[in-house]
Amino acid sequence: MSSQGGASAPSRPRSRGGGAERAHRILLVRHAEAGERKLWRGDDRARPLTGAGLAQADLLAASFDAYPLSRILTSGYARCVETVAPLAARRGLAPESAAWLEEGADPTAALRALLAAGDVAASTHGDIVSGILVELAGAGVDIGPSPRMQKGSTWVMAAEAGRVSAARYLPPPG
Repeated sequence: MSSQGGASAPSRPRSRGGGAERAHRILLVRHAEAGERKLWRGDDRARPLTGAGLAQADLLAASFDAYPLSRILTSGYARCVETVAPLAARRGLAPESAAWLEEGADPTAALRALLAAGDVAASTHGDIVSGILVELAGAGVDIGPSPRMQKGSTWVMAAEAGRVSAARYLPPPG
């Protein structure tokens, strides 16, 4: 991450076209461990987190204490909802389901929506994380030579004026 200040650095309003726009953070979370898709019988939307995934979700909630959040967004898939449930309980925020975070959705549209969401944590799938990372790299954001996106990991993005200025990878907790 570039020297944008720490996670707890205050946001500064910036004047832009007569209005003030505040810098914010986006926590882009790939859902925690959910077991093998090919071994799950039934609707994949209902595939839950494993025991290890539930532990990851609890650790994620605690690891986000330094970040201000006004919203928690999630794909409607059970594994994504369960990933942010401990965070929502810890913060007293209701998770909001967003179809644009679901598997197969358009990552460009997801990034646009996240940029408009303010200080947000968003639980989604590998294809959306990957697509957003491609968008960021294409826009000149340093995501490193081999960006990672393990289950239960997070990309912390600094955003301002409708664009991401920096991104930093946090490996899965635990």
